[in-house]
Amino acid sequence: MASREHNATTERSDPIPAPDASPLRKRIVIPGPGRGTAILNSASLAICIGTALLFLVSWLVEPQSVSHSSVLGMLPFAAVLAIAAIGQTLVIQQGGIDLSVPGMISVTVVIVTRYPNGDSGKLAAAILFAFAATLAAGLVSGLLVSRIGVTPIVATLGMNALLYGGVLQISGGTPRTTTARLHNFASGKVAGIPNTVIIAVILTALVAFLVKRTVVGRRFEAVGAGLIGARAAGLEARRYQLGAYVAAGALYCAAGILLAGVVSTPSAFQGDQYLLPSVAAVVLGGTSLLGGRGSVVASAVAALFITQLDQFVLTTGAKDAVQNLVEAAALALGLAIYSVPWRRLFDWSRRRRDDEQGGVPVIADVGRPSQGKQGAQLAPEPNK
Repeated sequence: MASREHNATTERSDPIPAPDASPLRKRIVIPGPGRGTAILNSASLAICIGTALLFLVSWLVEPQSVSHSSVLGMLPFAAVLAIAAIGQTLVIQQGGIDLSVPGMISVTVVIVTRYPNGDSGKLAAAILFAFAATLAAGLVSGLLVSRIGVTPIVATLGMNALLYGGVLQISGGTPRTTTARLHNFASGKVAGIPNTVIIAVILTALVAFLVKRTVVGRRFEAVGAGLIGARAAGLEARRYQLGAYVAAGALYCAAGILLAGVVSTPSAFQGDQYLLPSVAAVVLGGTSLLGGRGSVVASAVAALFITQLDQFVLTTGAKDAVQNLVEAAALALGLAIYSVPWRRLFDWSRRRRDDEQGGVPVIADVGRPSQGKQGAQLAPEPNK
C-alpha cells in the first residue's frame, strides 16, 4: 500500500506539458537549415521503379521501341514534357492547376520561329520576347488567382484562350521553319547525350534544390499544404501562389523554345499535346491535386515514363486515338494510387466485416454493460 501511494504521488508531481499556443501552427512545420527535406520520397521511388519496369517490358515485347535510335528520338520530347511538368508541379503544389500550358508553349514556338523568319541573328531577341510574353501571362494568371480569387481553372483557361488569340494574330495559322542555330542546338549532343536532356536535368535539379533545400522553398510547400495554417504562421501566402504561376510560365517558355528547335517546322498550335501529359506526369509523380508537398524529380521521371509509354504504344501499330486513351488511363491510375484513401477503405471494410461476424456490437447503450458473451468479456472484474 505504501509503495502504491508513493508511486501515485510521484506520478501526480510530474509536470504537465503545456499545450501549444495555437493548434493551427502544428500544421506548418518548416525544417531548419540543417534538417532539410527529402528530394526523393516513396512516390518518387515508385515512379522510378515503374519506369524501369516499363523499359523492361518494352524490351521484351517491342524491342524496337527501346533501340538506340528510338531512345535518342524519344528523349528530346521527354525532356520537353519534363520541363513543362515541373512548371505544372509548382502550380499544383499551390492547390491550383494550369490549363494554359498549350497556349504558353504554342505562343513561344510561334514567336521564336515567326519573328526570326530563318535569320539566326534575330533569335536572341525572339527568345527574350517569348520569355517576356510568358512571364506576363503567368503574372496575370497568378494575380487573378492569388489577389482577386478567381478559380485557377477559370483563370488559366481564359489565359489559354488569350494566348491562342495571340498565336493566330502572330502566325496567321501557318507554320514557319526553325532557325538553323536553334535547330542545331536543340538537336545537338554532348558526349552522346542530347542537349535537351542536359537542360531538362539542370532545370530539374535547380528547381528541386530551391524547393527542398531553401527556406523559401520550404515555405512554398507549407503554403500549399495548408493555406489557413500558413497565414496563421505569418507567411504571405499570396506571394507564393503568384510566384508559382510566374515560375511556371518561365518553364513553359523554356520547353517551347526547345520544342521549336527539335521540330524543324512546328505547327502554330504545337503545344496542344502537352496539357494532359503534363498533368498526368504530376499525378504519377505523387503530387496531390489538392496541393501540398510534391517532387519535381518524380514529375520529370514520370514525363519519361509517359513518353516511353506513348512510343511503346505507337510501335505496336496502334492509332493516335489509342495513345490518348493510354495517357488518360495513366492519369486515372495515378489518381487511383495516390488520391484514393486505400488504407481508410481497407479499415472500413475490415470493421464492417467484424460487425457482420458479431465481433463488435454495432449499437451499444452508453453507460450500460453489453449483454451476452461480448459484454461478459468487457465487464470489469469485481474487487476482491
